Amino acid sequence: MISKCLFPVAGYGTRFLPATKAMPKEMLPVVNKPLVQYAVEEAVEAGLSDIGFVTGRGKRAIEDHFDISYELEKEIAGSTKVELLKDVNNLIEHNEFAFTRQVHMKGLGHAVLSGRNLMGDNPFAVVLADDLCVPDEGDIGVLAQMVKIYNQFRCSVVAIQEVPADEVHKYGVIAGEDMGNGLYRVNNMVEKPAKEDAPSNLAIIGRYILTPDIYERIEATPAGVGGEIQITDALLQQAKEGCVIAYKFRGKRFDCGSIDGFVEATNYVYENLYKKGR
Repeated sequence: MISKCLFPVAGYGTRFLPATKAMPKEMLPVVNKPLVQYAVEEAVEAGLSDIGFVTGRGKRAIEDHFDISYELEKEIAGSTKVELLKDVNNLIEHNEFAFTRQVHMKGLGHAVLSGRNLMGDNPFAVVLADDLCVPDEGDIGVLAQMVKIYNQFRCSVVAIQEVPADEVHKYGVIAGEDMGNGLYRVNNMVEKPAKEDAPSNLAIIGRYILTPDIYERIEATPAGVGGEIQITDALLQQAKEGCVIAYKFRGKRFDCGSIDGFVEATNYVYENLYKKGR
């Protein structure tokens, strides 16, 4: 059983400056809830109750958000505003939260390795909070879908979606054997390829389930451009030596790391979730 989920949240969020000069990008609100809370709720829905964060300087607000605020709760006690904290307080009460720091920003692979002390020798999920995933009405969340796939295959799983050919350079891109039902057995994986070099238009988004042997692959992965260690390189090695499953998930995904995607997500959540009380 998977019970652990890692959130790499050490990035600077420079595309949202000046808003992120003193505020973590993961705390940007989509309507009335920060991005990172949507992501944690998705993890908890999937049965993952041990939540770990790889943070950095200037990210204290994330820790504070997942902690009781006695002064605030005293101030609003007895008012209708108490109800507004119900969801986050429920997360705090029923799940475990732990934090560690990524001292140097060296890519997602390095961030995952930095969280090893929190995840231990266990399979674990990795969620990038600036990819906001919303399930279809009546369906389970993306991470819950992936947990079912992991329970079937017992290997690393990555979430993918089709993207336009002129956007493949923004993503890790996979190629593989089509197994049906949105599943692919990965045989190639390229990080941010040029359009003409992309093996497909199937792009990895910010949802992973990783087996603990990924750490050895990351440690053996040399740094690439900008000194970053890419998780895709480690996953490709897993795929060559064993098995990695890519899954074309059900639901909607918004790239909230971009301003256009963030605005699109806000409009969608307001019209389809907030106003309907979902």
